[in-house]
Amino acid sequence: MTRDEALELRYAVGSDVGRRRSANEDSAYATPRLLAVADGMGGHAAGEVASAIAIEAIAALDDRLTDAGTGTFDPRSELASAIAEAAAKLSQRVEADPDLAGMGTTLTAMLWDGGATFGLAHIGDSRGYLLRDGELTQLTRDHTMVQTLVDEGKLPAELAARHPSRSVLVKALLAGQPAEPDLTLHTGRPGDRYLLCSDGLTDVAEPEEIREVLSSADAPADAVQRLIDRANEGGGPDNITCVVAYLDG
Repeated sequence: MTRDEALELRYAVGSDVGRRRSANEDSAYATPRLLAVADGMGGHAAGEVASAIAIEAIAALDDRLTDAGTGTFDPRSELASAIAEAAAKLSQRVEADPDLAGMGTTLTAMLWDGGATFGLAHIGDSRGYLLRDGELTQLTRDHTMVQTLVDEGKLPAELAARHPSRSVLVKALLAGQPAEPDLTLHTGRPGDRYLLCSDGLTDVAEPEEIREVLSSADAPADAVQRLIDRANEGGGPDNITCVVAYLDG
């Protein structure tokens, strides 16, 4: 587990195709140090390929840090390097198989430094949340056209969640383009509960519903299953992937 002596990170991951899609283009990763969710896009199964490539780069980072031992590192720098590697591999795959042109993926990843500090990398419209002292906070900002309109004051925030173009991305991890993720540093506290998820959850579940599940579920696996069930009860319009982690002290 991720430890700063008394600190322990318990986690669970789950993914579901939903009720309207024939295939699951999401990918996820969870270990004691590194958590990630990717939501692929593109025709001819290209989305599935793109999200898998992103997660493979995250897994390779985890392996490298394990091999490096217990030395200190900057979580943001490590995540940036892994995402740049993912972008390069996306470009290589498209060069080798032009039918995959246009594929891309979101990616939201959390890397712990071995103590209470973690880096958060984000590109696209998957999300990261923190539940602390009963209050739910969204740690990521959606890279969507609708969110841009909200930020510019051109669209009321209360209309954004149901806007017909809410899933139109202005930034993602794409072949042939440089990776430009948001990179932030955070300090965890005992009792914190974290959620990384694809928009198959957030397009259906309201923040208050997410807060209630994270607050009341005794174990991360219970929270994951309840969130997936909630998205499917709401119609399951997209693939649903959740990684939930509890920081105990």
